[in-house]
Amino acid sequence: QVQLVESGGGLVQAGGSLRLSCVASGMIVSINSMGWYRQAPGKQRELVATISWNGGIGARYADSVQGRFTISKDNGKNTLYLQMSSLKPEDTAVYYCHAELLPYGLGYNRDYWGQGTQVTVSS
Repeated sequence: QVQLVESGGGLVQAGGSLRLSCVASGMIVSINSMGWYRQAPGKQRELVATISWNGGIGARYADSVQGRFTISKDNGKNTLYLQMSSLKPEDTAVYYCHAELLPYGLGYNRDYWGQGTQVTVSS
């Protein structure tokens, strides 16, 4: 069983900062990549940022968050972070952690999602 558990969401004023965390736990052989997605009310889920777990192509960001958000990781703790700065009301959404990883008992990578954490930015 593999779990992704997010934390760190909340209510913040425009211009403020928040840091999200996501811990991957369970029967994991290896992680290929992890990332953050978000979904605002009435909109489709969209990519925020992704990062390769062991080098590779590194970090990638949506244009809307480039320069304001920073994705990082702690390989030893299987933990992903998203530092969000200069937050705007349009950043309000449920933020989901995603992982592409190889679980024990399966011969290929598969996708996993966290339960989501709400981020609300007031104007």
